[in-house]
Amino acid sequence: MWDINFVSKEWGESALFYWSLLVLFLTFSHPLTEKMQAENIPTTAITRILSLKKNVWQRRRRRRLEVMGKADENEDEVMLEEDNDVEETIHGDDEEDDEDEELDEYEKDDFIVDDVDDEQEDPEEEEEEEDRADSDEEERQKKKKRKKREEYVLDEDDYELLEDNNVFAPRRKGKFKRLKKAQRHNERDLGVSDEEEFDGNGKSGRSAEEKLKRSLFGDDEGLPLEDIAEEEEPAEEEDDREVDEEDEMADFIVDEEFDATGVPVRQKKLKRKKFREAPGVSSSSLHEAHEIFGDVDELLQLRKQGSDSNECRDRKLEDEFEPSVLSEKYMTEKDDQIRELDIPERIQIYEESTGSPPLDEISIEDESTWIYNQLTSGTIPLYGKEGLGSSISRGDINKFLELHHKFKLEIPCIAMYRKECLSFLKDENQDQNEKPPKIKWHKELWTIQDLDRKWLLLQKRKSALQSYYKRFKCTVNHQLLESVITSLEASESEREVDDADAKFNLHFPLGEIGADEGQYKKPKRKSLYSICSKAGLWEVANKFGYSSEEFGMQLSLEKMRRDVGDELENPKETPEEMASNFTCAMFETPEAVLKGARHMAVVEISCEPCVRKYVRNNYLDSIEVSTSPTPDGNIAIDGSHQFAGVKWLQRKPLNRFEGAQWLLIQKAEEEKLLEVTLKLPEDRLNKLISDFNEYYLSDDVSKSAQVWNEQRKLILRDAIFNFLLPAIEKEARSLLTSRAKNWLRVEYGKVLWNKVSVGPYHRKENDSSSDGEAAPRVMACCWGPGRPATTFVMLDSSGEVVDVLYAGSLTLHSHDVNDQKLKKNDEERVLKFMIDHQPHVTILGCVNLSCTRLKEVIHEIYNKMIVEHPRDVGYDMDDLSIVYGDESLACLYENSRISSDQLHVQSGIVKRAVALGRYLQNPLAMVATLCGPGREILSWKLNAFEHFLTPDEKYAMVEQVMVDVTNQVGLDVNLAASHEWLFAPLQFISGLGPRKAASLQRSLVRSGAIFSRKDFLTEQGLGLKVFVNASGFLRVRRSGLAASSNQFIDLLDDTRIHPTESYSRAQELAKDVYDQEGGNDDDEDAMEMAIEHVRGHPKYLKGLDIQSYAKSKKHEDKENTLWDIKRELIHGFQDWRKKYEEPSQDEEFYMISGETEDTLAAGRIVQATVRRVQAEQAQLALESGLTGMLLKEDYYPGDWRDVSDLSDKLHVGDILTCKIKSVQKNWYRVLLVCSESEIRNDCSQNIQNLDTYYHKDWRSLQSEQEKSQKGKQLAKKNFKPRMIVHPRFQNIYADEAMELLSAKDAGESIFRPSSRGPSHLTLTLKVYDGVYAHKDIVEGGKEPKDVTSLLRIGKTLTIGEDTFEDLDEVMDRYVDLLVAHLKAMLNYRKFRRGTKAEVDELLWLEKLEYPMRIAYCFGISHEHPGTIILTYIRSANPHHEYVGVYPKGFKFRKRMFEDIDRLVAYFQRHIDDTRLESGPSIRSVAAMVPMRSPATGGSSGASLGSGWDGSTNEGGWRGQS
Repeated sequence: MWDINFVSKEWGESALFYWSLLVLFLTFSHPLTEKMQAENIPTTAITRILSLKKNVWQRRRRRRLEVMGKADENEDEVMLEEDNDVEETIHGDDEEDDEDEELDEYEKDDFIVDDVDDEQEDPEEEEEEEDRADSDEEERQKKKKRKKREEYVLDEDDYELLEDNNVFAPRRKGKFKRLKKAQRHNERDLGVSDEEEFDGNGKSGRSAEEKLKRSLFGDDEGLPLEDIAEEEEPAEEEDDREVDEEDEMADFIVDEEFDATGVPVRQKKLKRKKFREAPGVSSSSLHEAHEIFGDVDELLQLRKQGSDSNECRDRKLEDEFEPSVLSEKYMTEKDDQIRELDIPERIQIYEESTGSPPLDEISIEDESTWIYNQLTSGTIPLYGKEGLGSSISRGDINKFLELHHKFKLEIPCIAMYRKECLSFLKDENQDQNEKPPKIKWHKELWTIQDLDRKWLLLQKRKSALQSYYKRFKCTVNHQLLESVITSLEASESEREVDDADAKFNLHFPLGEIGADEGQYKKPKRKSLYSICSKAGLWEVANKFGYSSEEFGMQLSLEKMRRDVGDELENPKETPEEMASNFTCAMFETPEAVLKGARHMAVVEISCEPCVRKYVRNNYLDSIEVSTSPTPDGNIAIDGSHQFAGVKWLQRKPLNRFEGAQWLLIQKAEEEKLLEVTLKLPEDRLNKLISDFNEYYLSDDVSKSAQVWNEQRKLILRDAIFNFLLPAIEKEARSLLTSRAKNWLRVEYGKVLWNKVSVGPYHRKENDSSSDGEAAPRVMACCWGPGRPATTFVMLDSSGEVVDVLYAGSLTLHSHDVNDQKLKKNDEERVLKFMIDHQPHVTILGCVNLSCTRLKEVIHEIYNKMIVEHPRDVGYDMDDLSIVYGDESLACLYENSRISSDQLHVQSGIVKRAVALGRYLQNPLAMVATLCGPGREILSWKLNAFEHFLTPDEKYAMVEQVMVDVTNQVGLDVNLAASHEWLFAPLQFISGLGPRKAASLQRSLVRSGAIFSRKDFLTEQGLGLKVFVNASGFLRVRRSGLAASSNQFIDLLDDTRIHPTESYSRAQELAKDVYDQEGGNDDDEDAMEMAIEHVRGHPKYLKGLDIQSYAKSKKHEDKENTLWDIKRELIHGFQDWRKKYEEPSQDEEFYMISGETEDTLAAGRIVQATVRRVQAEQAQLALESGLTGMLLKEDYYPGDWRDVSDLSDKLHVGDILTCKIKSVQKNWYRVLLVCSESEIRNDCSQNIQNLDTYYHKDWRSLQSEQEKSQKGKQLAKKNFKPRMIVHPRFQNIYADEAMELLSAKDAGESIFRPSSRGPSHLTLTLKVYDGVYAHKDIVEGGKEPKDVTSLLRIGKTLTIGEDTFEDLDEVMDRYVDLLVAHLKAMLNYRKFRRGTKAEVDELLWLEKLEYPMRIAYCFGISHEHPGTIILTYIRSANPHHEYVGVYPKGFKFRKRMFEDIDRLVAYFQRHIDDTRLESGPSIRSVAAMVPMRSPATGGSSGASLGSGWDGSTNEGGWRGQS
């Protein structure tokens, strides 16, 4: 009986202590022993219970201690207390309960709480404690004696703990089951059990509260709460130890009460309410249930009072759960109403905001006219199309609104089954039976629906405002109110409604006039207009001329000018004389009166709807936008900044903005990096002023009229510049934002469409259109760095996980013996994995360059399997494809809530691999999986600018795309019923939504399979309207559980033919074709036989002329439907999606690098970190992990000295700003250039090419010129003339030296003072026309303290490592020899004049003339004066190498040649030598200075600092071109 070996083996040594306690306990505890014998419970079961419950008690104890902040402070003490808990439980000791019985006590005078447990005492015991504080131990002993012996029974917790650990004990019978805790629900799938019952109509028979109750409590149907509560209670009331699980801090914070004198009143201790008991339910569990679900007694009391139980449940549901939780689970009362109402769910949600649409013909006609005008005007360029009205007629719009509003048809249903109603829906290639139609994004229908929503919202707002305005009909200004209402009724846009509302608020300010304000009064704010009006200045304002309404009518109706122009009369008195009659305390002078009256006229004109409409329609599109950087922006926005393209925009019209450019400007303005100005061009502004003057000023030439016209001009000027133009600028900003966001929404939708409109992977030998082919078996692989390890997951054809393999050593590069052994072992395991499961395709997640090596390893394993195990390679594995997959979507699934529900036992990398494989099998279902309540799909980055869209805007586009794709693809309900993840697209089926889809899914899962589309209407609970929308897109075929059933399934149920509208036509067409082939059966099965016959012999249908057939049957109006029937009978639910294509090399490159074509392309500026440096090249790492190669010839350091070795200038860890020279995608690397001048010039050129309105402000150019001028002045200030006498020496600046040599021949030179100081000279040499080189000469042998010595020439002159005595020796030994070699090069037969680009062009022409030759030539390097470029073309691209000119000859590839012929001979013999190893760098030649910007001016010495010293042959030059 007592198996110690079992305990030691199964539980370990740590359990022996508890085992011993159990032996002692069973020896002396007869009641429990008898109970165990009665229930035949094994001893090992009791041991398992105690051990498992020990862990539970420890967790509960730790939670309480964490609340009190003790968990971390007294860890050892806590563990000891936990052990004591177990011991006390085994021995029946309740000492801890006795010690924790008292309530918190409060000091009489201060707010101090004693740390006493939350247990209750009887009032008598409380008094005894106060009188006898020293007798605590005595009291505890008395309480022990009064306690009843607890009956030891196993409750539900114990049984479940045993079953979870594979120990099964007989359960007690005849006892009531207790409620399960809510926390267990969290470990299960959130949803309703499959066994949930439905009522007779096929709808859910349970309310929202009952569904939640089942999800929380499970499927146990216990007795009602009344029965549980009314069970037999113990005869003797137990002590307060039952609440020992309560929070010890519950009564820590209290509200102190005071008496009349302000003295704190001692609070009475509250007695805790006892919880009802239930057999088999512990007090702690009851307490937890009470905390979560409320008081049972209160619920029973409500029931006894006759209250409605449903109301109680609803109240408790709302009280106990956050609204967000109920909303996420679609369990609110509103969700129940949506589920039950027989209207498509999306239409219900749609009409919640817009209200019920009007269904009368006049309203529909008005709306269709408005929508048509919006489309034809091009003011709303939805989906990138302007003027959609050219393809859509007003009748099409009218019919769409009728179908959508009256018949409640959604867009997919209209597009598929109402083609005859809308002219633009006709298939273009419907007569091409061999070629399946392409899946379509019905942008026109979505555009009309979007405009429909805007119209309904507009009408809803107008109706609300009209109702509000009519409350003011009792006011004096009845005529003015009617004018406002008339303007409101004529409004056709939100802006025009705003105009009418602004006029109303001006004349009927809130709180001053009219209507009932309700219970609460809003604060009144008096405007200047209101003050002037109350002062009676409106009489003066009326004398200025036309009223604002008359002025607006004249602007909009020019004919009125001739009719009423003569009626404008000018007062005979002057404005000042008239104003003097209205002076008051507020306006004391006539000038103040006139100013107030003008303000009234200005505000009335500015708020007049006709005036604002006139300005909007005629001048809004003329506004021009200009941008300029702020001081901070000028520093922050460089050539590679995201705002570089909008840094300097000048006068760009509104209608020339494209893409997201305005959104960038808006963001830069918010970050205070740009200043943005919007204004009318000067000519348009003058035109506006002229129009206003023409219609507002008097034509009279009298002096009085001229005086009043001056006042009117002031009014118009104020109205235009202070009111109308700011308002129109605000509208322009809003319009630009709307257009940019609309463009961005469409671009976002296009990317998503391209990802979900792709069909699943099909094996090459199979036809992708084959409808009966199962999805491929997929082996998905995700690379892991070690933790987690590289993981292989095998998925069956239904996307379910078959097996998982971890292979962490598969990509090891180490040569260690142990590592190689581990790697070989993993290869063998993967080989066996592939042999066992025979995958059709392998998909490899693409995250970094390690994946390329992993792909090679998998190929090697596959090849090894073919060679060593040919018999194990099945037919399905022939030519196994290994494709790359994008892990971005898979990573979202890995971290989503839905993955935890579907694959709760799998690790994160396994979930990622599963998503990767499922996307290959069913892209639509995988994307739809992330479109649940959490909307994880919105985290999928699809566009670089998508952050400008709100989540609702993005999801609206996601829903639109998913609805269109899902309904054209269809959903196999029987297959989905067996595999939960395939149900994800159900919510996008026409007529359904997340609520209706969830209800239908539960019903289908309960049924297991469905055999007819009619069952959706009769058994699955769909209403007729929803069924009409959805039934044609739900496939009923032999799949899932239905595959093994013999029950009849109509072949038409697996087609897109609509069951309620077109089944009879399809049967008739099939019967006619069948009869033509000799079948003349007229029995009941004839129709089904005909359909089977034509489905099995599609060639009979292909020859049927639908047009002739329609005429013979008099169905000309259903010709499009007959075409669709014919196509579906030939091939039901043919996949119209694009065929899956393996990623191209470019796509693989961008997946591995994580870059895009926009972020990684030639000419882009990037940051790179030096990883390794060699003499001729450096290896860098980009931020994306790609390798960058920087050749020595492409590195131009700032000091421009000759670099013999890159390691002298670069070090590991250096961060460089480089430009991408080229991208070598096949090698996964980029070639870089590090040159400040090239980066600067290239950025400016790229920006200029992006936008023709990009012009740098002339003020900035002037500022740079001023800086350059200051630099020159500073150089002249520091210039010190030298006391040197030599025919080649002159005291001039660098610019003057170059100007002096410009008229001379190449090779001429001059010596001049150096900007480096009196110890240096500079040799300036003319290399070529416009190209000058500057050589630094160091003087020696001077006395630093002798000023005269410093100004004279030094005793020695040093160039590099060569020393000369005077300038004549420099000329003889250095300059003359250098010039001789330079002239020899300029006169060489292969020398070509011109820039580098021009020389390349000449060489191209030569190559075209002699294609078999290797064309080569020499040219001057303008970028590096003093250097010769050797250019040659072998096949296609020109190559460039540099040749240095030295006194000793020419240096090429680290070799010195005395003359050019020897250099050419060497070049011809060694043209194939690798340049990376032997090619010279531009740093190793003689003249190595970058071109100085012409704008900087000044001497090169002054601008570049000290020159770079080298040897005679390696002397450093500075240059100017």
